[in-house]
Amino acid sequence: MSLWPAIWLTLQLAGLTSVLLIVIATPIAWWLVTTRSRARPFVEALTALPLVLPPTVLGFYLLILFSPNTALGALWIKVTGETLAFSFTGLLLASVLYSLPFAVQPLRTAFHSVGHGPIEAAATLGASQWQSFHSVVVPLSRRGFLAAAVLSFAHTLGEFGVVLMVGGNIPGKTRVISIEIYNRVETLDYGAAHVLSAGLLGVSFLVLVLVFFLNKDERK
Repeated sequence: MSLWPAIWLTLQLAGLTSVLLIVIATPIAWWLVTTRSRARPFVEALTALPLVLPPTVLGFYLLILFSPNTALGALWIKVTGETLAFSFTGLLLASVLYSLPFAVQPLRTAFHSVGHGPIEAAATLGASQWQSFHSVVVPLSRRGFLAAAVLSFAHTLGEFGVVLMVGGNIPGKTRVISIEIYNRVETLDYGAAHVLSAGLLGVSFLVLVLVFFLNKDERK
């Protein structure tokens, strides 16, 4: 049996998750840096929760949320004709939630490092808040965006508990690399398991090297 379907599905999932997380995490991280709201500690805890919550717990509650018996699950079936659970879309939503801290934290650190000086300087030149963010904050935070995208991509590659709970083990549809490794070990196909595991190990190592390299350049 070819390993390519699981690899291709995983790359699609990780790529789409990274893109969505940049879009979602950017306003969250900026709000956390700039707000004085008393709700900030609760939002911080909520976004960081996947770091300490067992993946199977998150997957279990997402499976319930995606059930046809809930409003979200029923609406999805009505619109698409398919269930949200045990689908690629369900995997994508679960991956976005599970990898959210890996996008929010780097962006938050990058925004914080910009400081108030450049933003105030842009304001004195007549720039609006959006113009200041787009023209000043984003360019100065480009390393943070890169780190967020890379970490989110790599973290999604190695998901197991969440994807197994939400997506199951459907070939060509929800069977990602981590599930394929488990299947290969179950069938004593250690050769294929080695290939997939070594690939994930290599990618993870390169991602960490890149992130540490970016952080080193930031400290100069």
